[in-house]
Amino acid sequence: QVQLVQSGGGLVQPGGSLTLSCASSENILRWYSMNWYRQTPGKQRELVAGIRTVGESTTYADSAKGRFTISRDSAQNTVYLQMTRLKPEDTAVYYCNLQTVGDYAVWGQGTQVTVSS
Repeated sequence: QVQLVQSGGGLVQPGGSLTLSCASSENILRWYSMNWYRQTPGKQRELVAGIRTVGESTTYADSAKGRFTISRDSAQNTVYLQMTRLKPEDTAVYYCNLQTVGDYAVWGQGTQVTVSS
């Protein structure tokens, strides 16, 4: 069973930056995409950014465009989410996943990001 291990996150002031990492225990090329989602209490998990495991195609939520950058290191089977100009409304638990074409997904353990002064 593939495992995803997340790192990064924590407390940052508004306007600051954080980078999240998500390392897969197996070759990510066996999967269709790697994605970052976030969730706040009482709300559904929402897609923040996604990247195909092959090629350069990416997708971003409107709230992330221009501030967040998703990237991957296929040799390290790792995906990153660089977050800049963070806002209090970015506060959430962030999850990474590996996803198949048929939308089957494996999830990381989640990491808290808190944006507060």
